[in-house]
Amino acid sequence: MGGPEGGETAANWEKAQIVAELSGQGLALADLLEATGMARSTHYYALGHPPRPTRPELWGKAAEAFGRTANGCGHRRIAMCLREEEGVRIADKTVLKMMHEIGISCGIRRETDYHRYNSYKGIVGETFENVLGRDFAADGPWEKMGTDVTEFKQPWGKAYFAPALDFGSCEIAAWSISRHPDMDQQKEMLGMLLPKIPAGEHPIMRSDMGWQCQHKAYCAALREAGVVQSMSRKGSCTDNGATEQLFGHMKDEFFRGQRFESFEDFKEKLEEYIIHWNTRRRQVRLKGLTPEEFRNQSPYAA
Repeated sequence: MGGPEGGETAANWEKAQIVAELSGQGLALADLLEATGMARSTHYYALGHPPRPTRPELWGKAAEAFGRTANGCGHRRIAMCLREEEGVRIADKTVLKMMHEIGISCGIRRETDYHRYNSYKGIVGETFENVLGRDFAADGPWEKMGTDVTEFKQPWGKAYFAPALDFGSCEIAAWSISRHPDMDQQKEMLGMLLPKIPAGEHPIMRSDMGWQCQHKAYCAALREAGVVQSMSRKGSCTDNGATEQLFGHMKDEFFRGQRFESFEDFKEKLEEYIIHWNTRRRQVRLKGLTPEEFRNQSPYAA
């Protein structure tokens, strides 16, 4: 007689193990099978055919990919790592099954976990049209970018992260990590970003209407570099959704549930994560490439 379908094998084997253990303690097998709804033939077949582990040769690599960030990652990202780095053919669902067998899983973000820092103080400087709308798609690097400021709270105080995210390559092209969301932070971020922009390129920079992005010095620096400013509408965080998505992933993978000894410790660990994001974190949108690999395929590769 044939055995159960593959999807039922593990569940039936576990049930058969429990039945066998209880039967060995003196309970009647017929009563146990009736209580569990398992046929006698299925019981004996399951005992004789324990489930085979799913791709055990990849368990170590999958666990290593999962452990690259403090809070792990999902099965799709692990699958991309296995395909790109190990050269194996494996489906996303197979990786999910493998993760269940290993005993690793990625937590789900709750909407109330994080509270967004709000830098809006009214019209205090220069504002710009929402020229991007919600079209964040770009064919390559240095076409469309986004920036914002997010806040991290720790027992020793607050820290603020201001990145410049390239929408084409998904790369964090520049950043500043500071204890204060002030113009010195923006100056540091722009000082890293502007020299990197290739000659002749005029990327659009999407931001919210925060006071920093309205500041005279900030606007002048972007204008001189040929960067076109685009501002989201007041109270519409979805207009800056691409950068907000970066913050969500970052707080899920790097920050949630973690405690840092000091601001200096936090900054060091966050910069390590940024390097991970740019050089090791594979992206579905980039067809399994990392941001660095995608950029290196562009005409602007160094």
